[in-house]
Amino acid sequence: MAENCCVSGGNVMILSCSGGCNVGQLTNRAAVELTQDGVGKMFCLAGIGGQLNGFIQSARDVAQMVVIDGCSVGCAKTTLDKAQVPMKTYLVVTDLGIEKNKDLTLKTEEIRMVKDAVKEALTQ
Repeated sequence: MAENCCVSGGNVMILSCSGGCNVGQLTNRAAVELTQDGVGKMFCLAGIGGQLNGFIQSARDVAQMVVIDGCSVGCAKTTLDKAQVPMKTYLVVTDLGIEKNKDLTLKTEEIRMVKDAVKEALTQ
């Protein structure tokens, strides 16, 4: 990757929306834990949204990518679309049955659900 911001671990790029509600923060927490677990490398979605060429090119060039949006608004997906970065694997947390709210106290079981869904999606 052209930029090494926020990366360590496996060879899967992980992009999360990290929004200001429970499901956005679940995407962020899952991305952090998946990186710590060696499943992939959390990457800076803001760098792509900021149109930084190295970040965009890295996202275009990566062999495996998972994009995690918190809800159907699809901020992460829209960011990649605007930067003309093709998505490879895409998940929406609310599609897992987790309801969007403003409670930022994250539940361990919901973090595990998101992580498990990412791992499952990467095997397909």
